[in-house]
Amino acid sequence: MQSTTSTRTTRLAAQSLVAAAALAVLPVTAALAAPAAGSTTSTTTTSTAPYCGITWGSLAKTSRTLAAGPVAGVRAGRHTCYDRLVVDLKGMAPGYTVKYVSNVYTEGQGALVPLRGGAKLLVVVNAPAYTQNGAPSFTPGNPREVVDVTGYTTFRQVAWAGTFEGYTSMGLGVRARLPFRVFTLTDATTSRLVIDVAHRW
Repeated sequence: MQSTTSTRTTRLAAQSLVAAAALAVLPVTAALAAPAAGSTTSTTTTSTAPYCGITWGSLAKTSRTLAAGPVAGVRAGRHTCYDRLVVDLKGMAPGYTVKYVSNVYTEGQGALVPLRGGAKLLVVVNAPAYTQNGAPSFTPGNPREVVDVTGYTTFRQVAWAGTFEGYTSMGLGVRARLPFRVFTLTDATTSRLVIDVAHRW
C-alpha cells in the first residue's frame, strides 16, 4: 500500500513539474511572436506600369529644322495603343512644333479653326504645302476633315489651318489631353512626320 501511494505521489510531482515548465516557457514564446513596441508592419506596394509602356508625356515637342521639300499628303492610322497621324513630304525630314493649345488658328489670317474633342493639338510642319514655283503640293479636299478619323479611339478631327511663309499648320482634335510623341522618318527621296497620341495614360 505504501509503495502504491509513494508511486502515485511521485507521478503527481512529476506532472506538476512538467506543467510548471510549460507555463514558464509560454510567456517567452508569446513575447517572441508579438511585435516589439513601436515597431511597424511593412507592406510591399507595387507601382502600376504605364499603359503599353508609354512614357511620352504631354508637353510640347519641337525641332527647328527647315525643309525645302513640300508637304505631299496627310494620312492617319489606328494602332493597338495609339492613333497615328502622318504628314508625307518630298525631300528631307522637316522640323516641327506639336503642342496642346486652347485653340488653333489659321496661318496668316488668324481665324479660329473649330475642332471636336476634349483637347486640341496644334501641328506645325516646318515646310510649305506648295512648290518652289508657288503651285500647291497638297490641298485637302475638305479642310475641315483632312483625314477621316471616324471611329478612332483618340482622334476626333484633323482640320487644315493653312500654309504660309514656309510653314504648314493643322489642328488635331483628340479625346483628351493624352501623351504623345513626334518623330521623323526619311528615305532616299521622301520623308514623314509622325505624331502618335496614346489611347490613355
